[in-house]
Amino acid sequence: MRALPVGDRALLIEVGSGEEAEALHAELLRRRAAGDLVVAEIVPAARTVLLDGLDAPSRLAARLASWEVPPVPARAKAVVEIPVRYDGPDLADVAAHWGVDAAEVAAIHAAAEFRVAFCGFAPGFGYLTGLPREVPRRSTPRTAVPAGSVALAGPYTGVYPRSSPGGWQLIGTTDTVLWDHARVPAALLAPGTRVRFTPVGAA
Repeated sequence: MRALPVGDRALLIEVGSGEEAEALHAELLRRRAAGDLVVAEIVPAARTVLLDGLDAPSRLAARLASWEVPPVPARAKAVVEIPVRYDGPDLADVAAHWGVDAAEVAAIHAAAEFRVAFCGFAPGFGYLTGLPREVPRRSTPRTAVPAGSVALAGPYTGVYPRSSPGGWQLIGTTDTVLWDHARVPAALLAPGTRVRFTPVGAA
């Protein structure tokens, strides 16, 4: 674990893996809720967690080495289910990469339980871990990916909340709204949320 200063009141904590980042994020949230940590923002990413709004970043950085960070605990809260039609234009390419047919890609994806590791890229976009097999990004990104596209890249699954450029492999589509400014909270997904994809159509 390495803590890097960011300005006068922030730290960027680097760890070795996505699992470590998830565990550290959960521990930081626990310590803040318990009153043991005073911080304005805790922002997880793939292998980092940013702490912003610290009164004494250097003191916290010195204490981090002595922390025991337990693994992420099992979540008791309900799973968010996202209905998906497995009709994406890259389904055949993913099937070829995995050495299975398109229907098996849908079955593998729908059988997995995912967890939102962190959010970013666009409002409402969650990077979901739990994909049993990795998938390379497309060699040529698309200039526009439709909203509601269910996509894979590396170890992650994600759903595009709005139309935007992207290089992920598109395996399906959903009508689920990921970001709605009139909803509280606006984002359907947040770090730690458990997610399952429910097939409503197959290749």
